[in-house]
Amino acid sequence: MGKILSLICAVLIFCIIVIIHEFGHYIVARKCGIDVSEFAIGMGPVIYKKQGKNTLFTLRLLPLGGFCSMGEDQEAVDENSFRNKSVWKRMAVIVAGAVMNLILGFIISVILLLISGKYVSNVIAEVTEGSGCAQAGLSVDDEVISVNGLHVFTANDIIYQLRNDEDGVLDFVVKRNGERIAINGVKFDLVIDEATGERVLNYDFKVYAMKLTPSQLLPRAARKFCYYSRLVVMSLADLISGKYGINNLQGPVGIVTVITESAAEVGFDIEYLLDIGMLITVNVGIFNLLPLPALDGGRLVFLIIEAIRRKALKAETEGMVHFIGFALLMLLMIAVTFNDVKNIFV
Repeated sequence: MGKILSLICAVLIFCIIVIIHEFGHYIVARKCGIDVSEFAIGMGPVIYKKQGKNTLFTLRLLPLGGFCSMGEDQEAVDENSFRNKSVWKRMAVIVAGAVMNLILGFIISVILLLISGKYVSNVIAEVTEGSGCAQAGLSVDDEVISVNGLHVFTANDIIYQLRNDEDGVLDFVVKRNGERIAINGVKFDLVIDEATGERVLNYDFKVYAMKLTPSQLLPRAARKFCYYSRLVVMSLADLISGKYGINNLQGPVGIVTVITESAAEVGFDIEYLLDIGMLITVNVGIFNLLPLPALDGGRLVFLIIEAIRRKALKAETEGMVHFIGFALLMLLMIAVTFNDVKNIFV
């Protein structure tokens, strides 16, 4: 697949994820009787607009965002105003965007399994003779339940723990003949990756690739969805703890660039593109629920406070808090975008 087509696919994936998010806000707002003044796809100058019965639908120049304007930070002026509805309806509207992203992630997980027709299990198929795994007691047909205390949803969880371990010694919990067995102190050989200079572990065992059956479709899709969701949460925790810095963050430009470059390398691979799309939509859903001003999670915090004290804060006060949060978020996005652009050329 050429770079132009890769770029188009990357932008399309990002746009679909944003549209799904904003559509979640829109459809729940309308179901709750809330007027939506504008539903916008993209950011920046308007290049196309159409006035609906209650909403102005716009297409904007930059296809890297969007919004659903409901007057959240304005005092109620009529019965269909956002702030004139019950706190529970407003909560439903606020979380609907993130929920739609997460639903989309699960649907993509189902589609990926249907396309593949198989999945990589967490059941051991082969153990290298004489390896640390064999010496510790791991054996064929053991089902890996957890590694270093991390519950295993998919085989990728095992790889994640192996790649992030410091000393090459890990604790396993496996299921063998229906019994859970703890196998501690499993040693792996540490080697240096010549290409990246990173320390990696020799994988001394392999797992089965299994044919997908109809009864396994939804459970396996749920496992894959849980894997990505937890991966996003752990990455955010690492960011907050300082394990990763701002140079490790990527904005829309960086995401599109990664998709474009990777797609150009592997060719047109629908499974790869869907996999990337699933990770991004889950990321968007979870990130938007963070309790930070200007994000859906920040607005949800204000609504929870209102529900507890049974009195809303002034619209001006809440609006100012979200404006400051939005301004800080924009500064962060500028810094991240600058870093993304720099990485394209460096």
